[in-house]
Amino acid sequence: MTTEATRAPALAVQETLGLGTDLRDVTFVVVDLETTGGSPRDCGITEIGAVKVRGGEVIGELQTFVNPGEPIPPFIQSLTGITDAMVRDAPRSAAAVTSFLEFAKGAVLVAHNARFDISFLKAACAAAEMPWPRHDVLDTVHLARQVMRRDEVRNHKLSTLAVAFGATTTPDHRALHDARATVDVLHGLIGRLGSLGVTTFEELASYTSRVTPEQRRKRHLARDLPNVPGVYVFKDGQGRPLYVGVSVDIRTRVGSYFTASEQRSRMSEMVRIAESVTPIPCATTLEARVRELRLIASAKPRYNRRSRHPERAWWVRLTDEPFPRLSVVKRVHAGDEEWMGPFRSKSSADEAVQALHEVVPLRQCLGRISPTRRSSPCVLADMGRCAAPCIGGVDVEGYGRTVAQARTALRGDARPVLAGLQARMSELSGQERYEDAGTVRDRLAALVRGVARSQRASPLLATAELVAARRSPVGGWDLVCIRHGRLAGSTSAPRGADPMPYIEALRASAEVVPPPAVPGDSALPDETELLLRWLEEPGTRVVDIEGTWTCPVGGAAAAQDELAPALGWAS
Repeated sequence: MTTEATRAPALAVQETLGLGTDLRDVTFVVVDLETTGGSPRDCGITEIGAVKVRGGEVIGELQTFVNPGEPIPPFIQSLTGITDAMVRDAPRSAAAVTSFLEFAKGAVLVAHNARFDISFLKAACAAAEMPWPRHDVLDTVHLARQVMRRDEVRNHKLSTLAVAFGATTTPDHRALHDARATVDVLHGLIGRLGSLGVTTFEELASYTSRVTPEQRRKRHLARDLPNVPGVYVFKDGQGRPLYVGVSVDIRTRVGSYFTASEQRSRMSEMVRIAESVTPIPCATTLEARVRELRLIASAKPRYNRRSRHPERAWWVRLTDEPFPRLSVVKRVHAGDEEWMGPFRSKSSADEAVQALHEVVPLRQCLGRISPTRRSSPCVLADMGRCAAPCIGGVDVEGYGRTVAQARTALRGDARPVLAGLQARMSELSGQERYEDAGTVRDRLAALVRGVARSQRASPLLATAELVAARRSPVGGWDLVCIRHGRLAGSTSAPRGADPMPYIEALRASAEVVPPPAVPGDSALPDETELLLRWLEEPGTRVVDIEGTWTCPVGGAAAAQDELAPALGWAS
């Protein structure tokens, strides 16, 4: 192996690149390979050339022939000038690539058409059973396509770009010469982009002409944000919230809005309007998600299209009258004993009602029926799908037994109702009425979801206090205090510390939450659901509880996995 003398003492190179790494502090290793052909599966490397640069200065070079272990095709010999005799005594690819990787350790790899060169290097590592190190890779072809206009260059070949940028070395299909020319092209491209405000590696690596100059000029909004979990709020010039988001790393996530990784057109529009970003650091990721939900509900940011109105919900309740019926309402009232939901839409609530009506003959008429005065029957009574209390077909006590079936399905054991719906689906399928069976299936799915949500939420809403813990990804414990279905507080106990003092401090400082009169009083339904999912995930431990947190054994939540295949859900 032949290695040219290093031009300057090697400088320390970065092992990792954080947000906003100044290009002057980045070590690049520009590499070029010569090979026996175009496929790394069938061909080998014949020469490696590499130039190490930092801050615009060359600090080292490497050049070595490589014995590919096979004859070099005549066409390749003619193209590169590399003959079998020149590589006969050269190291094999495993040794040559090992030397190159040591030379390039900790640096960003740069190549012209990087996919070609990197694929050969990876193939050589795989053949030698060596792991491929994690390098950031920059492709000057891709960068040139974003920067150079067609009226400037006729194509983006290395030879064309070398002339355009006045490279001091002419590329000639020899590895070190081509690597030197690529260095000049790289520096020329960086100079071009510097005039557009691209000064960090992250901006350079993600640069695309799709990102507008207006977006790039706003990148300073992320500069002073913390690298912690929490919520971020983009605001306009008047301080009005435009968009609320959540991340495990606020600074990194906000910084991504000013790069090519953000491809949503409405976000590009939002960034153009934004004048500031307010960070809200949170002790835990759960707290961050809850705060995001609350902020969206209260501020209604116009660029939060999803869950912009988490407070909106629909419920199904049993009316309080001698002959109760199911009613779809926007709010459950104090005194309503039986209810299910919330539902995302009125249509899904209606489907759940229709599902219950399929097997429980509750009346469906809207008027109030007197126990002593008769009225005209409806068509459902004639069809036998209603107990017909309107014409005295059943008294209050007899109708009460029908109501009890509905109460049981809503409050506890939903299995009889769900089994009846499944039998109805099978009956319709057997009659080849597949569209009707599909309708019943959709109604069944809506009923299961609605009943499961209410059966899961009710115990947590009634629980005065629940303290839970989970191992933190960074060590220690994430601790939360939940009161009546609302996140009252959260904190973290660091690695190695006794969590009990942190738990006691959390309980003492947590928000006071009074018992809710109706669902939605103490917390948004979506917040309670978010807490339930967190509590149910593996690894969560209940530290203490004031009250009981249970779900009925035969409830809808327990039936979801069993019904998943029939409903087309993943179990």
